[in-house]
Amino acid sequence: MSIGSCGALVWALLAMTVPPANAQSAVSHSEHHAQAAAPSDNTLTEGEVRRINRDDRKITLRHGPIVNLDMPEMTMVFAVSDPAMLESVDVGVKVRFRAERREGQLTITHLEALK
Repeated sequence: MSIGSCGALVWALLAMTVPPANAQSAVSHSEHHAQAAAPSDNTLTEGEVRRINRDDRKITLRHGPIVNLDMPEMTMVFAVSDPAMLESVDVGVKVRFRAERREGQLTITHLEALK
């Protein structure tokens, strides 16, 4: 076999093993929904308000695991990105929230009271 035909053989083998750039993977309908239902980075955490400090824009929550921060359940103090969030809750209220690390501080970016 000549060098030219070896190169052609290599290209032919590569063409058979590498899918085209616009090829879509074969994902079943149920797999698609399972992927869509997987926890995202926007998952909310449930907790309970233990203390509110409106002057310092802080809230103490007893909370479940915070997935996006890889944090186990515990009770801790958070800053809030918007002090108006503190007006919608009171001590003892069950909440759902989103916390992020901002400027070296754990900050609540979304807070909603559970009904």
